[in-house]
Amino acid sequence: MRIHYFSSEGWEEEYVKAKLPNENTVFHNGSLAAFQDLSDPDAEILCTFIESRIGEEELKRFPALKLIATRSTGFDHIDLVATKARGITIANVPYYGENTVAEFTFALLLAVSRRIIDADERIRETGTFSPVGLRGFDLAGKTIGVVGCGHIGVHVIRIANGFGMKVLGFDVTRNDELACTLHFTYVALHELFASSDIVTLHVPYNAHTHHLINKENIGTFKKGAYLINTSRGAVVETEALIEGLKNGIIAGAGLDVLEEEGELNEELALLTVPYPNADAIKIALENHYLIQHPCVIVTPHLAFNTTEAIERILDTTIKNIQQFAEGSPTNVVTET
Repeated sequence: MRIHYFSSEGWEEEYVKAKLPNENTVFHNGSLAAFQDLSDPDAEILCTFIESRIGEEELKRFPALKLIATRSTGFDHIDLVATKARGITIANVPYYGENTVAEFTFALLLAVSRRIIDADERIRETGTFSPVGLRGFDLAGKTIGVVGCGHIGVHVIRIANGFGMKVLGFDVTRNDELACTLHFTYVALHELFASSDIVTLHVPYNAHTHHLINKENIGTFKKGAYLINTSRGAVVETEALIEGLKNGIIAGAGLDVLEEEGELNEELALLTVPYPNADAIKIALENHYLIQHPCVIVTPHLAFNTTEAIERILDTTIKNIQQFAEGSPTNVVTET
């Protein structure tokens, strides 16, 4: 099968070749978006990551396509309606970094709660070795609200227990045995917002979670709460978060993802196209507000990014491709 593999890390080529020997695999240094003129009438498989948006226009360039193997859990960068109409299978990596993302969640939370970034920048920029103005707060005894108690959320709950935190959970599917074992309490979403000192998001992005936090419910948060988001940017309405920060409802945030974060890398193109997308421009400007806010930490979609997690992603992706070639596809995305 002819495969096009898109990646920005050169070492992946040797890793994949060793486990997926296939002389018809073409490796590209960069995302699919970086190869606007690339087309291949014989390509049957595309292997991509989340920065490669795949819709009607991209699919037209690969008319024989049978499989898109995305090296991610989320698949909102792929037009599922268009791929379904063409009979194209989507395979993802459902589990690879439950502990990885959970650990990064607490890295953000600790950075926010103990003013670590501010302290480091002060010493680097001024040489001032003083704790004045850098007082933080304990996590022990605080209430953390975990939105999404799946594989990642469960690891977050375990870590929170280790810090001596009270844990509230919200999920569309309850597991009361799990709640008993891990000592947390399921509550309604509005109750979680109202009662939590910290709210952390661990839900997939889909039509049901789009703007899960929005202008209508941001005012229901406990005053002075902190928000941590390592899921997807559009789970949070950017304008609502800014409103919460300005009004003192949200005291701070740790964000590994931003709404329309891809536009941050394409701002010049966004501003110079003949008919710019007004909503995208608005969100891009709002993102800059968050990036510059003194009580907000922003990282570039980094929560998954450890050596161990990347190798698990590659191993699962390779298996997905092999199983598809053998006629027994695995990890097939069925959501429409």
